[in-house]
Amino acid sequence: MATREEISEFSARILEMADEQGQPCMDVIIQYCSETGIEVEIAATLVSAFLKARIREEAQSVNLIKKAAKLPL
Repeated sequence: MATREEISEFSARILEMADEQGQPCMDVIIQYCSETGIEVEIAATLVSAFLKARIREEAQSVNLIKKAAKLPL
């Protein structure tokens, strides 16, 4: 089981790399796993709620998943 610190560090590193490289978070996670030798299944346990939300937003923006209904504000 991953600790909060490990989850926080992993998610921060992925977000940092995504911003630096201008790539979607999912691509960066796969790249990070191949570079470090971490299994993708293990990386999935290290994804924070914030990172999951960002991945969902990126997937919705390129129509990989249906867009969630949002209330107009």
